[in-house]
Amino acid sequence: MARTRLSDLRRQPPSQADFRSPVHDPRVVARVGVLLAAAIGTAFVTGLVSHLHQHPVAWLPFSPLPAWGFRLSQGLHVAAGLAALPLLLAKLYAAYPALFQRPRLRGPLHLLERGSVAVLVATAIFQLVTGLLNIFQWYPWSFSFVRVHFAVAWVLVGSVVIHVAVKLPTIAAALRRPLDQEVDGDHDGPTRRGFLAGIAVTVLGLTALTVGQTVTPLSGAAVLSPRQAGVGVQGVPVNRTARGAGVLDRATDPAWRLTVRGPGGTVRLSRAALEAMPQVTVVLPIACVEGWSTTATWQGVRVADLVAAVSDRDDADVRFVSLQEAGSYNESVLPGAYARHPDSVVALRLGGEPLHVDHGYPARLIAPNRPGVLQTKWLDRIEVVPA
Repeated sequence: MARTRLSDLRRQPPSQADFRSPVHDPRVVARVGVLLAAAIGTAFVTGLVSHLHQHPVAWLPFSPLPAWGFRLSQGLHVAAGLAALPLLLAKLYAAYPALFQRPRLRGPLHLLERGSVAVLVATAIFQLVTGLLNIFQWYPWSFSFVRVHFAVAWVLVGSVVIHVAVKLPTIAAALRRPLDQEVDGDHDGPTRRGFLAGIAVTVLGLTALTVGQTVTPLSGAAVLSPRQAGVGVQGVPVNRTARGAGVLDRATDPAWRLTVRGPGGTVRLSRAALEAMPQVTVVLPIACVEGWSTTATWQGVRVADLVAAVSDRDDADVRFVSLQEAGSYNESVLPGAYARHPDSVVALRLGGEPLHVDHGYPARLIAPNRPGVLQTKWLDRIEVVPA
């Protein structure tokens, strides 16, 4: 008799009634879901800003002001993505007993809900895992992270919108119900408030241990970040070294010249010639798409002064080409509004010292409100883009 009962139990899948913890409750799922949706929404909007900075469109031009705009946006992007990780795990834990609902499908609307959940979970895991690896600059795949990450973000947001639309009445009802109203009978595990408090502590703790890569006063606590604000060669982190970019010999060659080309002709300037031009000092942040950023003092020649030597147009876009021959960011285009801004500089010095070769010696671009990947290092030539 006992064997029969045991075999029967083994053949029977669990039901929702078998999960007795009050954490497995629509009230918890809805509250964690609101926080997760906020984190995903923040990451999506700030990621869109980052993408449009790197792939601009004519109908949505960016301004060089505020100078710290991209630093704030990208810092929020990475912080929101990291916060979404424990929130996603918490939501999956609170909601997974719903997988054992019977019947499995109750109609077309239920099928749409289940499908949106499957896509949401799959794309969220993909985005969080690949985004986390991007922070550490480890790419164990052959596809373009930027393109795929951007495309999957739209799928993720679409699945969130569909899921919320289908479940809105349930979500609204769950949010109206008080958390302290317990189910009848015994229950196992933490209380609903205790579970939510634990998630809040986890999210805040993870943020505190990583946000120092952007917020300088917290850099000492950023033990989970690969880079911290204010730490690195000349006080600035380095993503790619001159040796890694294959430009070390050319960058340190005394025969190096910066070519500046425009409709008014071409000039070739040595570093000494650049240093003989009027110098300016600007205090600007440099912010990387991996999430780290820091503010530094840069000295060099205004981009506008170099453009004026070869062009009478002050509204022209300007292309900056690196000595680095390979890679996605071996050149960049500085929009006209940026090129004529007085804080856009071809930098020769950092923190009062000559640029270290890993920071772009002999000359690099630095401009306000711009991703670090577009602050082209190891400049070879500057070209005024034809109208």
